[in-house]
Amino acid sequence: MSGPLGHILIVEDDRQLSGQLGQLLEHAGYGVQCCGDGSAGLELALREQHDLLLLDVKLPGLNGFSLLKRLRQHSRMPVIMVTASNAEEERIRGLRHGADDYLAKPYSLEELQLRIDAVLRRVRPVGARQPEPEQLAVGSLRLDRAQQWAEAGGMRLDLTPLQFRLLWQLVAQRGEVLSKPYLYRVVLDREFSRYDRSLDMHISRIRRRLIDAGLGDVLQTQHGRGYLFA
Repeated sequence: MSGPLGHILIVEDDRQLSGQLGQLLEHAGYGVQCCGDGSAGLELALREQHDLLLLDVKLPGLNGFSLLKRLRQHSRMPVIMVTASNAEEERIRGLRHGADDYLAKPYSLEELQLRIDAVLRRVRPVGARQPEPEQLAVGSLRLDRAQQWAEAGGMRLDLTPLQFRLLWQLVAQRGEVLSKPYLYRVVLDREFSRYDRSLDMHISRIRRRLIDAGLGDVLQTQHGRGYLFA
């Protein structure tokens, strides 16, 4: 069984969480297989074809680090590790063992899906990827990625290159709430810190430019979740 977007193996011993994740990903168009034991999960990962492994650290039978280390002896299947909240040592250890990305608990289901999509885009052959657009348009707002300019109503918006990339990401995923950790990693190319206010500052300036151009409050803050381009 394989979904049109790929097949995900979830190795997670929390059955309720595993079931919720499986339903989310199946609804998004993925095929999903779940396993609650590390040793059995390794066997499945080596025996069957999957496009990505979502791997919890704390597992019965074989912990996530040991599973990943053994898997990497035979397979380059993409792996996203799920670590404890603020457990920097776990994240570093997972990346050193060959993880492609990680998520810290608790995480939003929206961020999980975005991380999975991002990892699969990176690892799939170029010919298998959907071509990314060079321009985006929403109403009177137009963005050109190659030349890195944005305009609304024929007027260019005064944006820095980083602010343009932020706006592009938000418009490209219009209607989705993008979390701060996701935007830090994808756009700012660094890890999120609750004491770092630079993202908020850039978002505020982009919002002001959009309002001045007559677009209204299309860039919205979803408190406790992230930002949304409506």
